[in-house]
Amino acid sequence: MKISLFAWSFPELTLKECAGLARVLGIPAIDIGFFYRASLDRGSIRDDPEAALGLVTGLGVDLACMYHFFGATMIDRNLADPSARAINIDLHQTARFCSAAAIPTIFVLPGMVNPGQTRASAYDEAARTLAPMIEICAAEGVTLTIEPNVRSFLEAPDQTLRFLRSVPGLKLTIDYSHFVCLGYPNGAVDPLLPHAAHLHMRQTRAGRLQDKADFGTINCASIIGDLRAQGYAGYLACEHLHKDYINARGDDVLTEVVRMRDLIRRFL
Repeated sequence: MKISLFAWSFPELTLKECAGLARVLGIPAIDIGFFYRASLDRGSIRDDPEAALGLVTGLGVDLACMYHFFGATMIDRNLADPSARAINIDLHQTARFCSAAAIPTIFVLPGMVNPGQTRASAYDEAARTLAPMIEICAAEGVTLTIEPNVRSFLEAPDQTLRFLRSVPGLKLTIDYSHFVCLGYPNGAVDPLLPHAAHLHMRQTRAGRLQDKADFGTINCASIIGDLRAQGYAGYLACEHLHKDYINARGDDVLTEVVRMRDLIRRFL
């Protein structure tokens, strides 16, 4: 198991600055995507994935995972929207880029309940959309994952397990905080760990999507122990955010990253 740092934890830093911070903190890898000043150029990746390697050369760190966002918001072009299925195939270019840049994993959000849908119909539409995307990524040697998240159609651990059974080959980026903030205990999320290809690590408690280390209820030591027993060899990404969406505008992100880094190191 290895530790990585989220480039979008620090919205005012460029990608090179995020990589430099990771090196200073002794964190060997970063997670990248299309957000804030560290954002990659989506157009460059779409137009020529191999030429776009210049976006990530010389960073001095490994690249752990890429967060692929289809549209401008969580709702725009989400995977459960049938009108977006044809254009969302541009994931092929991202997969080619990740393969060329030695990025092992892509994660996407599963999708929302769109107007006119039920949770069940959103579930079915996303399953149809994801099936060919898994093959696209696998052909490039990249693992496609989804992250069950608050406000998506996948907000419960048991729903997530059922969804995985309906989409063969699909893996998870697991973030306990999205379940714990909705009231699910750690033990309800643990059965998802065998399906993990990437993990997001931060503290939280019921009613909050992010919280400081001293107030959180996620049992990180237990998670790391279970992952070790299952032979997990992927990344544990320190995901601490500074944004209104999760009521975390006032958190000291750097302090929380360092505390999570130290906890992970202790149990690794």
